[in-house]
Amino acid sequence: MDAKDELDLKAQELIKEARSRVTELDETAKLLLFKAARSFNGWKEKTVSDDQLREVYDLLKLCPTSANVCPIRIKFICSKTAKKLLQPILFEANRAKTMDAPVVAILGNDHAFFEHNSFLAPHKPQGIADRMQENPQLVAPWANLNGTLQAAYFIMAVRAVGLDAGPMQGLDKEAADRAFWEGTEVKTNFICSVGYGDETTVFKKLPRFEFDQVCEFL
Repeated sequence: MDAKDELDLKAQELIKEARSRVTELDETAKLLLFKAARSFNGWKEKTVSDDQLREVYDLLKLCPTSANVCPIRIKFICSKTAKKLLQPILFEANRAKTMDAPVVAILGNDHAFFEHNSFLAPHKPQGIADRMQENPQLVAPWANLNGTLQAAYFIMAVRAVGLDAGPMQGLDKEAADRAFWEGTEVKTNFICSVGYGDETTVFKKLPRFEFDQVCEFL
């Protein structure tokens, strides 16, 4: 039995063991992640630790992307120096609430994601790399689709570790690229404030479509 087969079997046993312990989230967890979760505009004066941010990443990295390309790149803006660099890049309407957040994550998509193909997909070490090099028009769509998918996982991971998220598009992305991603192929997607949300800053929940408005059984 080769190494790949042993790893496959280990992965299969791991998921079987996990399913023997839990088959779905309980109502409390669903409240935390979905039903009572909100995008926050204000923040409590409570510190977010480096370990919490590491745990956020360690959760999101486990979620799927196309061919495991994993294009997300994250800059955690924590220090006063880094926030001073970020401040003028933010649109005026979003500046104050963003600067008040304990941490601001700049979420970027690496358009050179395929250069890591051999590490991320050792079973097909040149598959995605060859495809992107032969079809360069596919690079941006793949980076943007999968990076945004990982950014959504990021928001859920933030909630899962007991923090709150405030995602938004309100910044000059080209300026952010120059300030934070210079010399790379990473392009800013959006930013997400992270911390302990101030419940008094939450607005009413906006409408959502009902199931029958957007879904159908075929």
